[in-house]
Amino acid sequence: MPQQNPLPRPPVPALSLAEKTSLTSGSGDFVTQGSAAASAPAVVLSDGPHGLRLPKESGDGGQLDLHSAAPATCFPPAVALGSSWNPELAEQVAGAIAAEATAYGVGVVLGPGINIKRSPLCGRNFEYFSEDPLVSSELGGAMVRGLQNAGVGAALKHYAANNQETDRMRVSADIDERPLREIYLRAFERVVRCDRPWSVMASYNGINGVPVSENARLLTDILRGEWDFDGIVMSDWGAVRDRVAALRAGLDLQMPGTGGRTDLEVAAAVESGALDEAVLDLAVERLVRFAQRTTDPARSPGAIDVDGHHRLAGTAADQCVVLLKNDAALLPLDPAGGSVAVIGELARTPRFQGAGSSQVTPTRLDVPLDSLRELATVADVRFAAGYALPGATTETAGSDAQLPEEAVRLASDSGTVVMFLGLPPQDESEGFDRDHLDLPTAQTELLERVLAVNPRVVVVLSNGGVVRTAPWQERVPALVEGWLLGQAGGGALARVLFGAVNPSGKLAETMPLRLEDSPSHPSFPGEEGRSRYGEGIFVGYRGYDARRCEVAFPFGHGLSYTTFDYDGLRVDEGDDVFRVGLTVTNTGPRAGREIVQVYAGGPADSRVLRPVRELRGFVTLFLEPGESRDVVVELTRHDLAYFSEREGGWKVEGGRYRIEAGASSRDIRGCVEVDVEGDPSTLRLTGRNTLAEWLEHPVGGPLLSEWFARARAEASQEGQGALADPVMRRFLSGVPLDVICEFPQSPVPPASLGELVDAVEVRTVEGHERRGA
Repeated sequence: MPQQNPLPRPPVPALSLAEKTSLTSGSGDFVTQGSAAASAPAVVLSDGPHGLRLPKESGDGGQLDLHSAAPATCFPPAVALGSSWNPELAEQVAGAIAAEATAYGVGVVLGPGINIKRSPLCGRNFEYFSEDPLVSSELGGAMVRGLQNAGVGAALKHYAANNQETDRMRVSADIDERPLREIYLRAFERVVRCDRPWSVMASYNGINGVPVSENARLLTDILRGEWDFDGIVMSDWGAVRDRVAALRAGLDLQMPGTGGRTDLEVAAAVESGALDEAVLDLAVERLVRFAQRTTDPARSPGAIDVDGHHRLAGTAADQCVVLLKNDAALLPLDPAGGSVAVIGELARTPRFQGAGSSQVTPTRLDVPLDSLRELATVADVRFAAGYALPGATTETAGSDAQLPEEAVRLASDSGTVVMFLGLPPQDESEGFDRDHLDLPTAQTELLERVLAVNPRVVVVLSNGGVVRTAPWQERVPALVEGWLLGQAGGGALARVLFGAVNPSGKLAETMPLRLEDSPSHPSFPGEEGRSRYGEGIFVGYRGYDARRCEVAFPFGHGLSYTTFDYDGLRVDEGDDVFRVGLTVTNTGPRAGREIVQVYAGGPADSRVLRPVRELRGFVTLFLEPGESRDVVVELTRHDLAYFSEREGGWKVEGGRYRIEAGASSRDIRGCVEVDVEGDPSTLRLTGRNTLAEWLEHPVGGPLLSEWFARARAEASQEGQGALADPVMRRFLSGVPLDVICEFPQSPVPPASLGELVDAVEVRTVEGHERRGA
C-alpha cells in the first residue's frame, strides 16, 4: 500500500548535488551533517538503550572508545527491565534518559533494541527485552514514547533478525516468511504502527542472503509501504557496504561519516544515471524533516536531576528482580535477625550493565554488600569474597587458594548465607556470543562446599543472559535472578532480600535445564556465513512447549512474598475484540504486584503448525492483602491470526480457540474456549493448486463439486465417479488439479481447466462486490 505520512513532506531544498549527498552520511562518529540552506541542523546521536554513552570531548578513541563517556544515569538494561513487564515504568525511564539527552545536547538516543532472544547464547541479549514479540513491543514502544514525548528521537533497533553476534556483520539470517513475520518483525511492526519512532536502525546482518542495509523489501516495501513508517532509516555503525545500493533500497543515513568518500560515490551514480536523483531527493526530504524534529529550538536544556534519576533507577530495579524459588519461606531475611554471611566478589564488585556500545559511566553506584549492611538494623552481616573476578587486583582478590576456605568457614559460622554468583564481563558482551550457559566452575564448586556446611543458602544471580541452574537449584532453598540492574541495583537487591520490597518481576525468557534443550540449538550460530532458523515459529517457550520439554523456570515465572488467586475467567466477544476478564485476589499477608498473563491457543485441527499457547496480552496490578480487583485484557481478532505465506498475509483460521489466564506460561489458572469464524480465503486458485486446496476454498470448493456432480450425472463409465470416494479424494488431496485433469477419467478435462479457473475468479469478484455493497 502507498505510504501515508502524517507529516507534510517538505519541499526539496535548492541544494547542489554535493550538498544533497552530504546529508545522507554523518559528519563524524555521532553527528549528522547539517545544512543551513535546507534548514536542517546537525543532529547529535548517542548510544543509550539504558543510559547515555556520550564520549567526553577529551576522549580520543572515537566510536571505539567505550570508557571515556561523560557521567549519566545507568538505568536497568533491557534484560532486567523486560522482567518488570511494566510499560509505564519503561516510559518513565525513557523520559529521564531524554532529559539527560537534552541536557547534553543529544537529539537522538540509539535505542531501544527490541530483537528477539532466539538463543540464550547471544552475547547481546542483555540489550533486548524478551523471547516474545509482545513483551518486546510493549516495553520497547513505551521507551519510544518516553523519549519522543520529551522531544528526543528514538532509533528503534536492530531492524531486523539481529539475533547473534557471531559473524554479525556478514551472516545471513535465513528465515521462512511465516516466522519472519510472526516472531522477528512483529515487535517492530507494532512499535512502528503504534508509537511512530522517528528513526529505525538497520542491522548488520543479511536476511535470506540480502544485507538489510540493501534490502528494499524490508526497508521500503514492508517498513514504509505496509507499516506507513514516516521516519528515516539509518545504518548501524559500519554496516553499509554499497552506499548507492543502500540508498536505492531505502536507507537514508549512513553512519558513521566516511569523510565524503561515499558521498562522491552517490554523486557519481546520479551523474551517470545509475541512481535516479529522485531517490536521493526523497531521502533528503526525510532527513530534513528528521533534523527539524530532533532539534526543536523550544526544547531548552536544564540541569540533570542526578539524585531523582538515581531514585528512579532504584525504583525500576525493584520491579526487575525475579524471585525464582523460595522454599520454606527462607526469604525475606529478618534485618533484626541473626548473622548473615554474604559470599561472592560480585556482592562487593557488582556487574550492573553489559559490555559494548551501551556501556554507561554511572553517576554513582550502589554496592549490594554496602546496601545490605545499611538495611541490617541488628543482623550481623559479614563478607567473604569466595572467588576472584577476572582482572581483579591482588589487593581486592586476595589469594585465590584462600578465598574459598575463608568463605566456607564463614558459612559454617552463620545463620544464613547469601551467595552472589554470576557471569564475569568476559563471558558476555556485544561482539561475541557465549559458548555455554554455565556459571564459572570456581563458583559452583564453592556453592557445593557452602551447602555442605550450611543448607540455608540464598543464591543471587548477576548475569545479562540466562545461566544454567541445574542441578544445584534443587539443593538451594532460595534463588533470586538479579540480572544486570543498573547503578541502583545493589540497593534494590538489598530491599528485596530484607523484605522492604516485595519482589514482582517475571521472567521474559525461559531458563532451560540444558543448552541442548534450546529450540535454536541445532542451528545456532550457523556455519559458513548462514544461520538457518530451522525452529521456525517455535522460539523460546513456544518451542519448549511444543516438545513438552522440562525447563528450569518457565517464561513468565516469578514468585512473590504474597499469593494471588485467579477466579471467574470469562471472555466477552465484541466486534473484532475479545474482552478477557477475571478477578484477582491477594490471598497472602503482604501487599504486592501481580502480572496477569493472557495466552491464546489455536484450533486443535489447525491446518498449520500452531504453538500450544502464545502470549497475547498482560496487565499489572497492585493489591493490598485481601483486596480483589476485576481486570480486563482486550485481544483483537488480529491477535489470533497467523501469517499465511500462501495467501500473502495475516489470516484468522476458523475454529475453537483456547483463551487462558496464568501466572506464567506453565502456571495456567483458567481456560475458556471460544468459537471463531475464519477469514474468507484470498487464495487465487490456479491449476497448480492441489485438490485439497480447491475443495477447501470457499468459492472453488463448491464450484469444483458442481463439476464433479455434473460429470457423474453425465458419465457413461462407472469410473467417472471415483473422486466421490472419500478414500480416493484423500489419496489425491495433495495432487495439483492440473495433474488430475490429465487422468483419462478426470471430471475436469484439460481443455476445461481454464474455464473453471475463470469461473472461480468471476464468482470471487462478485462475492466481494456484494459484501462491499
